[in-house]
Amino acid sequence: MHDAVFLHANLATMSGPSCGAIRDGALAVTGDRISWVGPRGEWRGRAREERDARGTWITPGLIDCHTHLVYAGNRAHEFELRLKGASYEEIARAGGGILSTVKATRAASEEELFGISQRRLLQWQREGATVIEIKSGYGLDRDTELKMLRVARRLSGVTVKATFLGAHALPEEYKTRADDYIELACDVLSEAHKLNMVDAVDAFCERIAFSPEQTRRVFETARALGVPVKLHADQLSDLGGAALAAQYGALSADHIEHTTEQGVAAMKAAGTVAVLLPGAYYFLREKQLPPVEALRRHGVPIAIATDHNPGTSPLTSPLLALSMACTLFRLTPEEAIAGMTRNAALALGMQATHGTLEPGKQADLAFWEIGSPAELAYAIGANPCTKVLRSALS
Repeated sequence: MHDAVFLHANLATMSGPSCGAIRDGALAVTGDRISWVGPRGEWRGRAREERDARGTWITPGLIDCHTHLVYAGNRAHEFELRLKGASYEEIARAGGGILSTVKATRAASEEELFGISQRRLLQWQREGATVIEIKSGYGLDRDTELKMLRVARRLSGVTVKATFLGAHALPEEYKTRADDYIELACDVLSEAHKLNMVDAVDAFCERIAFSPEQTRRVFETARALGVPVKLHADQLSDLGGAALAAQYGALSADHIEHTTEQGVAAMKAAGTVAVLLPGAYYFLREKQLPPVEALRRHGVPIAIATDHNPGTSPLTSPLLALSMACTLFRLTPEEAIAGMTRNAALALGMQATHGTLEPGKQADLAFWEIGSPAELAYAIGANPCTKVLRSALS
């Protein structure tokens, strides 16, 4: 006996071609799991409750697999500076960029930071998201990094995956001692892991951040702790970040605008997902496109995320990220939607429980008043989400 069944539903299961679409389908839920999926005409089960979906489309809950959602302050002033000609690297080297957000985040109390972040998260919930990844990295000291991770763990309304990004930038107090700071970051990672605050480890491998050698030190610590890794790779230049991520079996390599064919091949061999971040590409007015054709040729799964952060992608709309992925990177709507469901789950190591509508998967469901799944990536500024169910019926 199933707990409930949705009838007369159009299902984008994301488990096959054409979004795995089933028109006039049925989906049953038992407890917090999907227990049956298929055409309505094949439904022979019994359920304690029947619900008429009235032709609504149901997709897996959206998954935003790369955000920096927990922070204080904003960087609107830097937005103005960039419009007057300053580059991201120039602003960062002048003490702006990440370090300005670090100052504000250090100054905020944990309760202030929690309140800001919980309110910010509402936009994702309204647009059908049920899972979000949140990175630390705006503390760059022990106390603030742990504060950010505690806040991420406390947030409610979605499933949160917390990523330690201590190697995000070099704080002022370590301005000429990058190797010493990496040692501190590794120590904080070990402490956060003991406190069960970390689901993955990330680093920013770039000329304005940390070298491949310093990134390896962080990844070696993560490997010793048994924590999976991700990487901000090849965003501003080609430092071989994607290949480095693949060397450590990374869940994902993110940004990758400057990744070479060799880096893409290494990602494929390692099973590393490519996470494309059109919000940052748009906001920074970048010119170098990520290697989408190479990713397709090699069969590397492509995920899409907002990269929400105050400096380079103040994007709060997962649906707009889908549209941007299509218009800026020339993904198809099906590729984009897979990038925020099936492949986003893969980028977080959650593919066994999330990302598709299949029996046994978590009953994270988003309901949409649309005529076809492509509309999710088509309309700019629209939100056709009518309801979200996360892990239980309501």
